[in-house]
Amino acid sequence: MGYSAPVDCYVSREELLKYVYVEESRPEAIPYVTSYYKKRSGFCMSKAQRDALPDDTYHIYIDSRLKKGSMTYGEVLLQSDSQQMEKEVFFTTYICHPSMANNELSGPCLLVALIDEIKKIKDRRYNYRFLIAPETIGAIYYLSRHLGDLQRNMLAGYVLSCVGDNRVYSYVPSRDGDTLANRAAVSALKYHSPDYITYSFLDRASDERQYCAPGVDLPVCVVCRSKYGCYPEYHTSDDDMTVISPEGFEGSLELYRQIIRTIEYNDYYRVTCLCEPQLGKRGLYPTVSKKIHMMMSRQ
Repeated sequence: MGYSAPVDCYVSREELLKYVYVEESRPEAIPYVTSYYKKRSGFCMSKAQRDALPDDTYHIYIDSRLKKGSMTYGEVLLQSDSQQMEKEVFFTTYICHPSMANNELSGPCLLVALIDEIKKIKDRRYNYRFLIAPETIGAIYYLSRHLGDLQRNMLAGYVLSCVGDNRVYSYVPSRDGDTLANRAAVSALKYHSPDYITYSFLDRASDERQYCAPGVDLPVCVVCRSKYGCYPEYHTSDDDMTVISPEGFEGSLELYRQIIRTIEYNDYYRVTCLCEPQLGKRGLYPTVSKKIHMMMSRQ
C-alpha cells in the first residue's frame, strides 16, 4: 500500500484480511491503493491470492518510515521567438505512481515528445511551460508558488495522462468550458477523431481539479485516450505495457500537434480594405456584369 505506516506483528488470517486490499472486479490483478494524510498499514494483492490464503498465523512486516520530506518538481520553459511574449501554453503531468503504464508513464513520455516538437516550431508566438509534479499535492504546491503568474499569463493548459492506449479519445473540459484551451481541443478532436467522448467537468479526477478550482480558475482541460477511471485496467497491475502501443502514442502526439497549431495560428483578423475589394483584376470575380453574376454574388 502506498505510504503505508510500518508494522511488525503476528496476526490470524482474519486479522490479516483487515490489512489486505484487492480489486474484486479483476480477480487476477493487484490494485494500486494509497493512504493519504492518515497513518495506516496495508498490503495489495489479487483477489485470487487473498482467497488462497490458508487459515494460519501470519507475520506481517512493513519496513517503512514516515518523515518530513521535500517537494520536488521538474519544469521546462520554452520562450517565444519574439522574447517579449508573456502569454504561455501550459502542459502538466505527473510521475507519482510509475508502476502503471497508461495512467502514469504515458503522460511524461508525451510531454517529452511535445517539448521536442515545439522546439521545431519556427517563429513561435507563445511561451510553452511544461511541468512534472506529483499529482494533486504537487499541483497544489506549484499553485501556491506561481498562481499569480499563471493567472496573468496562461493562455491555455492541458493535463497529460492516459495518452498511450489505442482506444477512443476522451475530453474533459475546464470548469469554465469556454476558453481557448477548450475550443482548440474540440476543434482538433472533431478533425482528428470525431467519435471522441465528451465528459462533464463533474467527471474530473486528475490535476484539472486543482487548476480549475474556484479562486484559481485557470483554462486547463484534459484530452486523453481512455479516460482515467473508465478503462478496466486502471489503477491495477493490469495497466502494463500491453495496454499502451506506438500507435496510441503517435495518435495522441498528432492530436496535440493539431491543438498547438490551432493555438499558434489562432488570431483575430481585421480587414485593411474598406468596402468590397476589387477581385476582378485578380481573376476572382467576373469583369462583365450579367444577371447570373449578380445572383451569384448575393448568394
